[in-house]
Amino acid sequence: MDFNQSAEDNLFDRARIIGKPHARIDGTLKVMGCAPYAYERHDVVANQLVGYPLCATIAKGRITHMDASAARVAPGVVSVVTTLEIEPLDRSENNVARLFGGDKIAHYHQAIAVVVADTLEQARSAAALIDVSYQQEKGIFDLEEVWKQPDSTGEPLADVGDVDAAFQTAAFTLDEVYRTASQSHAMMEPHATIVDWSDGGQMTVWTSNQMIEMNKQALATSFNIDPDTIRVESPYIGGGFGGKLWLRADAVLAALGSRASGRPVKLALPRPLVFNNATHRSGTIQRLRIAADAQGKITAFDHSAVSHTLPGGSGENPVNQTRTFYAGASRRVAHQPVEMDLPESADMRAPGEASGLAVLEIAMDEMAQKLGMDPVEFRIFNDTQVDPEDPSKPFSDRHYVECLRQGAAAFGWEARNRTPGEKREGEWLIGHGMAGAYRRAPTLDSGARVRLQGGRLIVETDMTDIGTGSYTILAQTAAETMGMAMEDVEIRLGNSAYPTSSGSGGQFGATSSTAGVYAACLALQEQIAKRLGVETPRFENSRVLAGDTDLALADVADGEELVAEDTIHFGDFKDDMQIGTFGAHFIEVGVHAYTGETRVRRMLAVCDAGRILNPITARSQVLGGMTMGVGAALSEGLTVDLERGFFVNHDLASYEVAVHADIPEQEVIFLDTTDAASSPLKSKGVGELGICGVAAAIANAVYNATGVRVREYPITLDRMIDQLPDTAP
Repeated sequence: MDFNQSAEDNLFDRARIIGKPHARIDGTLKVMGCAPYAYERHDVVANQLVGYPLCATIAKGRITHMDASAARVAPGVVSVVTTLEIEPLDRSENNVARLFGGDKIAHYHQAIAVVVADTLEQARSAAALIDVSYQQEKGIFDLEEVWKQPDSTGEPLADVGDVDAAFQTAAFTLDEVYRTASQSHAMMEPHATIVDWSDGGQMTVWTSNQMIEMNKQALATSFNIDPDTIRVESPYIGGGFGGKLWLRADAVLAALGSRASGRPVKLALPRPLVFNNATHRSGTIQRLRIAADAQGKITAFDHSAVSHTLPGGSGENPVNQTRTFYAGASRRVAHQPVEMDLPESADMRAPGEASGLAVLEIAMDEMAQKLGMDPVEFRIFNDTQVDPEDPSKPFSDRHYVECLRQGAAAFGWEARNRTPGEKREGEWLIGHGMAGAYRRAPTLDSGARVRLQGGRLIVETDMTDIGTGSYTILAQTAAETMGMAMEDVEIRLGNSAYPTSSGSGGQFGATSSTAGVYAACLALQEQIAKRLGVETPRFENSRVLAGDTDLALADVADGEELVAEDTIHFGDFKDDMQIGTFGAHFIEVGVHAYTGETRVRRMLAVCDAGRILNPITARSQVLGGMTMGVGAALSEGLTVDLERGFFVNHDLASYEVAVHADIPEQEVIFLDTTDAASSPLKSKGVGELGICGVAAAIANAVYNATGVRVREYPITLDRMIDQLPDTAP
């Protein structure tokens, strides 16, 4: 099915199921502990062994010697594979870090061996017996040192208008440097995989991965085998946030171990390896300049940034949203991914915008202060309905101003401090902050297969559910399209034997995969119409209606199974417009007057993300994003050992994510608009919008409470305690 123009009026505009709240259909399995996650697939194949990884203890250099003889004869050990025994594995286009093979070490905790044994304890104990010697090389680990170098930000990604002239003639200007910390995905389920490659032929992989087809192709590339000999299954995923988009060491090591041992092997990355062996969000250093006229109209942005990456990577680009979010005739943006010898940086929830808006929305607050304008009104005054770099390109559907106005009214924005530090409750200074949110709304081609078996519909697609509600919204889509009840629809996900979907990531999953299921259902409708010899049938109450025809779906095929398959192809007409999602965050904090401890007291998000497919699952996604934003603002930051080149706080005790005690009242308001250019369902993603701007709203609230402007995340008390106002009674 081709989607080559904006959707017209259709059944989703009169929906009975889509857009309505529905509890997650996989929820019962999960709370009962019956949803099978990768490491728990005990029933899929017999005689499973356990693998345990050994990883490098230097950040850069070469292995000069490995002796695994003691490990090979340790109790319970079946096989050992070391990196010196095989040539470097080929890397897929989506993998930057070396996953295994050869003597070169490119980052700390790079996998260098796998031990396979009868039990986890035996494998772990034997791995410690492998003797390794290195030739260590000096690495680059300090982003601050790179930032100090001339021309560190490279060539501009965009340079529109005359930025320098705009700053020379501006009535008001801002010029500040901000820093965001490196962050870890820290999902509940670590990277885990079971591989059965015992005969060296068919490889079957049960794993935790967001992108099934890409993972399958990456395995084929890594081992130089036919992708048709690989089957990948990932029906349930315990969180990913981008960290499970691409092939990682868990699957590679399990495959190597299975091939060597001749039996299925299961392997999970220990938590420290999730931080240093897998991927993370790169820290950034950003300089942001804003120019405005006397009335508060922005005339120019100048945003430059650096982030770190292994050679060949793209880092964390935090400047893209500055190109399109606000009006302004002139703008220059530049991002330089700097090659450093730290573990691989890659996609993490709202890559780019999460870090970029953490900075842009502080700067907008600071600019409003200089102008003497209300921060909400300043943003409204500088809204745009067209791409500022190309005014001929409109936004398909943009309601950012409505988000700001509704949010301000619902939050009680008028009651905020007019001067920082005005409100106090005992030892706590009370402050209010807000920030805008913006995230692109891309779509990817996505396929599905539907099977009509009597009165039951089975949907098959390799789409994944990373806790986002994919099972539920796909069931809603199929039931809506076929005029069936939800309980008559079964969703099967996460299997490479099913048609290729968009996968989960980039805020494209929900919009793309539901459109793919819709396309498959339309193909089934066409097949039914042809079989019955009718035109333009209606599908209602599990029946087919057309003229004199009134037949139950269960009777259409006389006991046969009807199967239809299709893929939604999104046309290039979208290139003529900007398609995005928008939001506004309002936050109240309390800052302890004597210690600087910050506590979030209440949070509100107002979201403009097209048709909301399911208010329950969508709200949960926004709440999760808001919670991650609290962590990013106040506690999360990977600390680099600048001598040895690794993340020191590589566990959940010292890498401090937000927990229940940190999260107070949260509220989400959906505008529930429709964007006809996005998909046939007129929906857009929302899972990444929820994190965008949250950190800045908290930083702005801290300023409103104390008058202290912190420009480095996380905003820990040591970064503000010496600046707190004298509030002694």
